[in-house]
Amino acid sequence: MKVGVWFVGALGDVATTTVLGARAIARGLAAPTGLVTARDLFRGLDLVALDDLVFGGHDVREGDPVEAARDLAQKGVVPHRLAEEPELQADLRTFGARVRPGVAAGATRLVRRLESDAARERDRLAPAAALAALRADLRAFRQAERLDRVVVVAVASTEPRPELADGALGTAQAVRALVADERRKDDVPASLLYALAAFDEGCAYVNFTPSLGASPAGMHAAALEAGVPHMGNDGKTGQTLVRTALAPMFRERNLDVLSWSGFNILGNRDGAVLDDPQANAAKTRGKDRVLGAILGEQLGSSLTRIDYVPSLEDWKTAWDFIHFQGFLGTRMHLELTWRGADSALAAPLVLDLARCLELAQRRGRSGLQTGLACFFKNPLGTDEQRLPAQERMLGEWVDGLRGGRGA
Repeated sequence: MKVGVWFVGALGDVATTTVLGARAIARGLAAPTGLVTARDLFRGLDLVALDDLVFGGHDVREGDPVEAARDLAQKGVVPHRLAEEPELQADLRTFGARVRPGVAAGATRLVRRLESDAARERDRLAPAAALAALRADLRAFRQAERLDRVVVVAVASTEPRPELADGALGTAQAVRALVADERRKDDVPASLLYALAAFDEGCAYVNFTPSLGASPAGMHAAALEAGVPHMGNDGKTGQTLVRTALAPMFRERNLDVLSWSGFNILGNRDGAVLDDPQANAAKTRGKDRVLGAILGEQLGSSLTRIDYVPSLEDWKTAWDFIHFQGFLGTRMHLELTWRGADSALAAPLVLDLARCLELAQRRGRSGLQTGLACFFKNPLGTDEQRLPAQERMLGEWVDGLRGGRGA
């Protein structure tokens, strides 16, 4: 069995780290630390082996995955020995040769400035024609590599949310009408086209970003019509992961959270993109929402900020200050700091999701896979944000797959 993993944002640090890590583990050069699918929970489940994954993707800029891996090693994100391993470099070159020019409709000015000439050519296409080009690339990848299935994983930079009227994407027919209407080209973001291309080519889809992607109701319907599984949005890797673990503690102990303030500083290209106010708003909205969903009336106020600090490169630091009130009105506080390498946190989850969605499709499942909510800041199809409850959902989802049951 051979399974394709097609990245949207293939030349970014997350995709590079994912490919390097998957090939290093498959070659016995690294341990599977960080992979949720390496836990006992998944023991005996016939997930696709990492050695059977074939990588390709779309990107709007040009790049060299080998040099990207070396750059990540220089920043301390991946080990130098892996970035300089000849066999892994050959794997990265093979991956890079499969990357095709993408589209950047609805992207920030920074992303537009980085576009290659080939990507700019595609951006001149009407949405329907761009969709056809993306579909052709997926089809060619599957045929050339003789793949059994393909999972499309969006790890591109955050898009500003498009200003579409409520209900504009409420049905699959409405989605397709929008894409077909050349007069509304500016209303169709690239993330929507990538997701629709995946569905139309029978590919499972993961949105690891806060961009629109497959989140509208009409896209859920399109996935069901195509008979493919999908899940999103926005991978939960750091500060929000901690929040969804900690907030239930305050709720269970009946402690009132007077205020919860979080401040993030990060570098790299994603940090630069989030310097755009609209993209920043799309990102912070999901990070902030989880607290209210968990604490309800026990939360007084919350604040989340993300600021770009170029010198931090791929590293991010998050501070949380939690001001809470306990017995007899006594006021106390908790402070914590999280410092992590963005790509190293995201990459194993990307592999987990690709493997899980591929198995779900093999088992005949389609539509939203809410059992995978624990992987996302803003999980589609469920309001459950508490990490312990999401872990139980994951266990039930895995048990369903082990029993061979469909959705």
